[in-house]
Amino acid sequence: MRDGLGRLLGARARLRWVHQILGGALLMPYFLLASVAVGSAAGGANALSSLPLSLAAYAAALPLAAVTGVYGLVRPLSVTAVRAMCAVPGERLAEGPARSWAARGRASAWWTLHLGVGAVVSGMTLAVPPMAVVLIVLPFVSGLREVRLGFGWFNTGVETYTAPLLGIGLLAALALSAAVAGELLARLAPVLLGPTAADRLAAAEERAADLAVRNRLARELHDAVGHALSAVTLQAAAARRMLERDPDFVREALTAIEDTTRRTVGELDAVLGLLREGDPARPDGATAPAPSLAADLDGLLARTRAAGATVTAHQDPGPAGDWARLPATTSREAYRIVQEGLSNALRHGAGPVDLRILVRACHDTGRLEITMTNPPAAPEGREPRTTGGRGLRGSAERAALLGGSVEAGPHGDRWRLHAVLPLAGGDR
Repeated sequence: MRDGLGRLLGARARLRWVHQILGGALLMPYFLLASVAVGSAAGGANALSSLPLSLAAYAAALPLAAVTGVYGLVRPLSVTAVRAMCAVPGERLAEGPARSWAARGRASAWWTLHLGVGAVVSGMTLAVPPMAVVLIVLPFVSGLREVRLGFGWFNTGVETYTAPLLGIGLLAALALSAAVAGELLARLAPVLLGPTAADRLAAAEERAADLAVRNRLARELHDAVGHALSAVTLQAAAARRMLERDPDFVREALTAIEDTTRRTVGELDAVLGLLREGDPARPDGATAPAPSLAADLDGLLARTRAAGATVTAHQDPGPAGDWARLPATTSREAYRIVQEGLSNALRHGAGPVDLRILVRACHDTGRLEITMTNPPAAPEGREPRTTGGRGLRGSAERAALLGGSVEAGPHGDRWRLHAVLPLAGGDR
């Protein structure tokens, strides 16, 4: 009993009832326009004063509503109302305006159904309660018994006993009709307002784009901040060990720490600038340029050596020219790959790093090769070397975006990172 009353008069049923009344209100402009047309066709009669003409105006209003329901923004308006009032899970409904004609047709069918059913329930809601109240109080108000209500059986003498029951029955029928109509609309909403195949594809593309941005930010933060923390930690440790014996080395290490942190703050500002449309701290909305192989490799090697690491670099820009002629994107991603390799060597390595950067063939059709090797054994106090973490996965993703590859792992008696980046198409 309680469950049945909840279905008829509970909070969800009441909200759905309001949703239907909203549909009836939305049909009114169409109905008034149709009533004028129907009245004119009937010789200038008032369609609102005649039940047959009113029904004809109602029937004519539904096609008008269907035509306007094709408008793309009808679907998000309907989806918002259904989510708020019909207790339909949001994931079963489509997002955004309807773009394809199939989606527009389904949205139009929903719009017409909602307005049509809502108009019927709204009319019943306006008419039934006053009638029910009259019937319920009829035995107790003698004046009402003298009024002819239009029903022949009211003059038989039994209306005093049956009228309250009829009034209560009308109210129950109204509540039942509204609950059934609300349940029907709630079941049909996912069918008519649910995502189409094109909607699902667009949502998947949006999620993929969002994931790509998040992965890019994660790579930038890991490479910039992670490398800086590793370098600064080792530089500070080296300075502490040499504090009494080699003041010049300590001075150089402190200078490297200062330079590393300053550059990292700039890179962090550039990464955070990707999270917003421009940087409010910069009037032109620009952010600091990302480091590149051409402009920043020498400084990166110098800061790494200041941490006490031995780095031997073999750099061959090839016959096509210097590093400045490398494609901008290739130069930036190559810098990050070298930076990650040096970070791993600082954290996990046990000996000197041999860095080789070579451009093969010409810049138009050639490739950039990066090879870094160092002994794999981890000294005491450092993390053991693994087959790859977030940084190496990020380097592989960077290379894959350019059509290249990164391989890292044991190679003979050393640990090797080998990257190949194509030069063609790297100017993005």
